[in-house]
Formats: sequence, structure tokens, C-alpha cells
Amino acid sequence: MKIAVIGGGAAGMMAAAVAAEAGAKVTLYEKNEKLGKKLFITGKGRCNLTNSCDDADFFSNVMSNPKFLYSAIYGFDQERVRAFFEENGCPLKEERGGRIFPLSDHSSDVIKTLEKVLKRNSVDIRLNTRISFVEKKAEGFLIRTNAGEDNVERVILACGGPAYPSTGADMKGYSLAENLGHSKTGLYPALVPLEVEEVEECKAVMGLALKNVSLCMKSSGKKIYEGFGEMLYTHFGLSGPLVLSASSVYSGKYGEKETKLFIDLKPALSHEQLDKRILRDFEENMNKQFKNVLRLLLPGSLAEVFPKRVEISPDKYVREISRAERERLVKVLKSLEYTVTGTRGFEEAIITKGGIKVKEVDPSTMGSKLVKGLYFAGEMLDVDALTGGYNLQIAWSTGYAAGKAAAEEVWE
Repeated sequence: MKIAVIGGGAAGMMAAAVAAEAGAKVTLYEKNEKLGKKLFITGKGRCNLTNSCDDADFFSNVMSNPKFLYSAIYGFDQERVRAFFEENGCPLKEERGGRIFPLSDHSSDVIKTLEKVLKRNSVDIRLNTRISFVEKKAEGFLIRTNAGEDNVERVILACGGPAYPSTGADMKGYSLAENLGHSKTGLYPALVPLEVEEVEECKAVMGLALKNVSLCMKSSGKKIYEGFGEMLYTHFGLSGPLVLSASSVYSGKYGEKETKLFIDLKPALSHEQLDKRILRDFEENMNKQFKNVLRLLLPGSLAEVFPKRVEISPDKYVREISRAERERLVKVLKSLEYTVTGTRGFEEAIITKGGIKVKEVDPSTMGSKLVKGLYFAGEMLDVDALTGGYNLQIAWSTGYAAGKAAAEEVWE
């Protein structure tokens, strides 16, 4: 059995490894000069490769078509992914939120492990190889590349999406699939920083990371996302894990609607508890100016922009602050509002939302329902999830399912 795997990312490498281990003769095509270029930068170079959460939690973190993934995830779940890497020489560790990383904190070790398995199973790795066309023949497929032509019996498309074009990501995989009769949904940047109207305020506090805050996203007044964690101020707006997760809900569906973010800077305190704390701070510092007392509540740079937000003079003595002003301060601390104007686009997106329509793909094998012998894996499919290792788990699981089926599936 001769199998072509197109795309040397997470899903493609797993698919090639599994197919070769099952006895197939596998050729892995990658247009870049090395494998796993995007994998190398995931998790800030640490590679959050899966999550230890239970199944219900896992699927609750999948934003698009979670039911389609049931068979693939159960077939090669988080425990099996962990076992795969550890048994092949890549020890792992678990961190907050069930996130699993290589013990070394180096994504390169994840890539080296996959390369070792590929070489052990004699996968023909062809770097710097661009695919121009995949043609279905009566028996198998013709692959046209910049280096010539190859005939294979089965093809696995694992080309990824257009997110992070600096890693070579583009739309080529979709055009290959469409030429074979498949169709795709709309494509949107996901897990991507957000731009906001209040950009001048964000510039003033640029680089400030806020931990343990709550975020509520509302579109046309309706709550569409709620989360807790860390966010980051940038020169254009907001980023950080909490905002990236919110963006995956926002992208596509709500992009044309008025969308607002509400940040609770003191989620551990109720309005009443926070008001009591502020009242106590004011009483203990009644002869100090508002701007100085704010530093007891907020990090420096945020304390500097807050007086404008709450419409209280920074030079006002706290003994002069009225009850209405104090209540306004409490309200803004519990619900700091930003208006979303858009995302930073595919250039800064971690993943792509949308892809090959899953109704055209068999969920148990990742095989095409339209073209016998064609399979899909990873980000090319219309599946995406929040941050925390879920997207890489999807890549491993769909790659495993495609590789196994491509090597073993028998038709009458």
C-alpha cells in the first residue's frame, strides 16, 4: 500500500507514523525546509500537546463540530497520546488546567520524537516539496510536485489552514481538496488577539498582564462567552489566553455585530465586598489623592488610566469622593468595558476556524465520502477548540484515525 501524506505538521506526522507502522509504504510531503514548523512555536515554544481533562470537559472546549470528533478522540485519546510520546522517549509533565507539556519545555523534543518514529518506520520524508495538483485516477492518485510526479493508492491531506502564514501556512490544502470535489465552510482567524475601540487606553498600559480576572463577552447584549484566567494589554487592544479563547467564539459568527468585553478585575469579591474594601482603604488614606490610593487596588499603569475611566479627578482627595463616585468605581472595577472592532487576522491567529465540511468526511476513518482513498486530518477540517492543548489533541487523534484507516481499510 503506497500512501501520500501531504503536510508535515502535527496531524500529518502522526498520520504518516501510524500508516507506516501499520505496514504501508508512506511518503510525507512538506513544503518547508523542516517538519513541524508551526508545532515548533506553539505554546510559546513549549508545545502544550494535550490536556488531561475528562471527555465531557474536552468536548465542551471544542467550538466547532464536537460530535464529529467523538470516534477519533475515543480511538486515540489523551492517555494514548501521552503514552505515545513517553514510550518514544519524550517525558511529559502536567501543569495548571490539565495542560500537558514536554518535561524539557522544548517543542523541539516533540518534533524530534515524531521524526524518530517516522524514520524508524522508513517514511520517505520529502522536504521543500510543493504539491501543485492531486488527480484521482481509476486506481489511486497522481501527485504532481515541483520535483516530479508520483503514483499512490491513497492520499491523506493534512495541509493545515492559513493561520500563521509566517510558518508557510496557506490555502493550498483547500484548493487540492476542492479540485477533488470537496467543499469548505467560511474561514476565520481563531485564537487570535482582539482589536478594541479603546486602543489609546490599551497603548498606555501596553505589556501589562492581568492574572485571575474574569471576562464576559456580549454580542448585541447577549452573553456569548465567559471565562477566567489571564489577559494581556497590547498596542492594538487585548490578547492573552482568556481573550484568545473569547475570540474563537467571536470569529465568524459575531464579527458583524456589536460586541463588547466586560472585565471583572476583582472576581473574588462581590460588589458589596469590594465596596467595603474600598471604603476601608479610603478611610485609612483619607488625606491622600485618589491616584495614589488607586495603586492599592490596581497595578501601576492601569491605576494611571483609571481616573479617566471612572470620571474622578486623579488629584482629588479621597475624603472628598462622593458615595456615587465610589459606587461608579466599584462598577467599573467589576465590569471594565471594551468594544471589539475586529481581530488581528490570520497573521496572528493560532488556528483557523472553518475548513473542509465534516458532512463530507467519515468521522470514524477521516475518509472522504466523495472520493475513495482520500483522507483528511487536523486543521484542514471544520473543527477547532479553545486553548489548553485541545487543538493538538484533535490533530493527533484525526491524524491517527486517517493514518490507520488509509493503511488498513479494505473495500469490497
